[in-house]
Amino acid sequence: MTFDPLAIITAFGLIFLAELPDKTMFASLAMGTRMRPLYVWFGTSTAFIVHVAIAVGAGSLLGLLPDMAVKLVSAALFAFGAVVLLRGGDDDDEDGAARTVTGFWPVYTTAFMAVFISEWGDLTQITTANLAATNGWLPTAVGSAAALMSVSALALLVGRFIAQRVPLKTVQRFGALCMAALAVWTLIEAFTG
Repeated sequence: MTFDPLAIITAFGLIFLAELPDKTMFASLAMGTRMRPLYVWFGTSTAFIVHVAIAVGAGSLLGLLPDMAVKLVSAALFAFGAVVLLRGGDDDDEDGAARTVTGFWPVYTTAFMAVFISEWGDLTQITTANLAATNGWLPTAVGSAAALMSVSALALLVGRFIAQRVPLKTVQRFGALCMAALAVWTLIEAFTG
């Protein structure tokens, strides 16, 4: 097997551009305003790596998964995230400052599950599977994983920047609105194909 740098760059470029406007980027941004960004990044990155491994290893089988069920579970998770963000906005400490979700494992698990479930059958996973079939699995895996992890990091940095300049309650409400919109969007996708 040859290790083709052009195949890595191709995979990175295509996946990065496809993931930028994706719901996962917005979910990462919303989680990053309420949770420790580094913990969120570890969770999202692990989920992306698992998805890349699945895509390059068994990409042709992804089409067999029940798309409707995956999208309904994903919509439910986004709706749950919206509720958590909204409820968190009313949960203040004695000094009036809103609390942030903390602890590595709760944040990691939340971020991992949100991405792991919502990315099934996603355009980037299908594109990764197609690239692996034509460009080889290793360069595709490296380029795709790097692109997905980069988009998540970018979203988390933007989320942290916003959180430092806008009151946390406002950020939480906006994040909840984004998560609710993602839930509705995913439901629409589920029923319209």
